[in-house]
Amino acid sequence: MADPKGFLNHGREVAKSRPVDVRLKDWNEVYVPGSLLPIISKQASRCMDCGIPFCHNGCPLGNLIPEWNDFAYREDWSAASERLHATNNFPEFTGRLCPAPCESACVLGINQPPVTIKNVEVSIIDKAWDSGDVAPQAPERLSGKTVAVIGSGPAGLAAAQQLTRAGHTVAVYERADRVGGLLRYGIPEFKMEKRHINRRIEQMRAEGTRFRTGIEIGRDLKATDLKKRYDAIVIAVGATTARDLPVPGRELKGIHQAMEYLPLSNKVQEGDYVTSPISAEGKHVVVIGGGDTGADCVGTAHRQGAASVTQLEIMPRPGEDRAPHQPWPTFPMLYKVTSAHEEGGERVYSVNTTHFEGDEDGNVQWLHLTEVEFVDGRLNPKPGTERKIPAQLVTLAMGFTGTDRENGLVEQFGLELDERGNIARDGDFQTNVPGVFVAGDAGRGQSLIVWAIAEGRSAARGCDRFLTGASELPAPIRPTDRSLMV
Repeated sequence: MADPKGFLNHGREVAKSRPVDVRLKDWNEVYVPGSLLPIISKQASRCMDCGIPFCHNGCPLGNLIPEWNDFAYREDWSAASERLHATNNFPEFTGRLCPAPCESACVLGINQPPVTIKNVEVSIIDKAWDSGDVAPQAPERLSGKTVAVIGSGPAGLAAAQQLTRAGHTVAVYERADRVGGLLRYGIPEFKMEKRHINRRIEQMRAEGTRFRTGIEIGRDLKATDLKKRYDAIVIAVGATTARDLPVPGRELKGIHQAMEYLPLSNKVQEGDYVTSPISAEGKHVVVIGGGDTGADCVGTAHRQGAASVTQLEIMPRPGEDRAPHQPWPTFPMLYKVTSAHEEGGERVYSVNTTHFEGDEDGNVQWLHLTEVEFVDGRLNPKPGTERKIPAQLVTLAMGFTGTDRENGLVEQFGLELDERGNIARDGDFQTNVPGVFVAGDAGRGQSLIVWAIAEGRSAARGCDRFLTGASELPAPIRPTDRSLMV
């Protein structure tokens, strides 16, 4: 293990954030560059190398956390990077964006603050990039088989990289103008600068993966035609059908889905616009939805100069400690203050939007809401709590209901759906259509980036077995108790 007394000698320290008044003036990542390296060895030493490392079970990728903690403690960064990449294709993504279910499962977390696993992870990979330890891994020989991957989010990229390294010729199709899926256009720059995506794409290109942007399968290219061109297909299109809010006034101008609003600010950072076509500048902004996407809208509105920002959540405010029905090592629902919330705004819980009110030109001006409470297991409005708040820009961040059904991809392939509306698949991630596999949110439903990467790797193994009759790719992670996962 790292240091037998590390958890006794050192308290938990996390990455330092830049001052709010400074970071609101730009779109750079909120953390102070280089602030982790001076403390990361001591933080890694807090890992106890448990006989049963529950952090493995908390991580859908099965990351070898105690091993790379030990290497980080000893500052053997090359070895730490090798152990990190053994199970995770893109630790710079998860180290910045994952909510770290591994930390919730950390044994130290039973009675102390857990190990800063996420901070150690991102320190290792950043050091690896700086020192040149991340290099292309081109296959020694080609299989002669071809694979199309539809979607370039974390699931699609993971599947593509694994299949390319197995020797197959892989082309990734992305309907947007740039590669990255929601990593590119759904995650704000202040959470993850897009240079991290760009250098991974260059690594994948050097390994042999090909990318085709601006092509939507089902519209620009028929799914049936794609199937004729390739020996196998991996569908990783995500769950992009947003949940809507069908209340009076929804048609008013100024009410947008989060994924209509957020990508535009990213396009500003890419140089496509000078200012966002949907801007919060000078407006009273209301974000409906209390999750991470809602927080992304909050942080974006702050940087655009909103007059005020209010985030609404229909559920009660979570507690700051584990609830009895969410014991260790499960992932608990806790009150979380993100970097966006540190920057200002108001969060309102246990409220439901009843309708919107606009001006004579059809622009939204007010949001009417009522408080709600649980009665017999159902959320009911509380009489006498109706009120309205100013709302000149409203973003809906209430989650997603499934994969896109409007482009014809599902119907053209003839894919079966499960009871939740996701694309059905077997234990090898293969759909009802032979040679067509599905990974990530398209098959799992809306989930975490770490699950997307894990599923991309697992689908790649199933696809490789289909193409070759066997597979040397790592076996998929199959936790026996999903209740321990997110």
